[in-house]
Amino acid sequence: MATNAQFGAQPFIEVAQVSTANTNRDGTGTTVLLTSGPSTAAADGVGKRISRVWVARPGTSTNTIVTFFYSIDGGTTKRLISEWNIPAYTATTTSQQAIHYCMDLTGLVLPGSTGGQAVQLYAATTIATTLNICVESASL
Repeated sequence: MATNAQFGAQPFIEVAQVSTANTNRDGTGTTVLLTSGPSTAAADGVGKRISRVWVARPGTSTNTIVTFFYSIDGGTTKRLISEWNIPAYTATTTSQQAIHYCMDLTGLVLPGSTGGQAVQLYAATTIATTLNICVESASL
């Protein structure tokens, strides 16, 4: 455990779009890379801390589940770490859509590469609907 506070050195906002249905919860099937930890080998103070993850719908969508996967081997093996229900939405010119914050990913740290492989966060949607997933993070 660090004895000094660790503040983000460089902020990042990364956006990925998921749209292909994938009902697999074992990490197989179509997933989209959201973000990666630093390519530097894991050591004290090397990593990327996620401060916020949110899901936005660019248009009309059906009810779906967004699944999040963690990989420590550059995406070869993915493990389910979180799921979020995203309710159906009908886009109009007079109503503002809701943004869905995935609070359980707040504070997740992607360490520097392990064994030469990038540590990564992936996402998928269980129903074929287009979603934008935004990850706000900072390198440590």
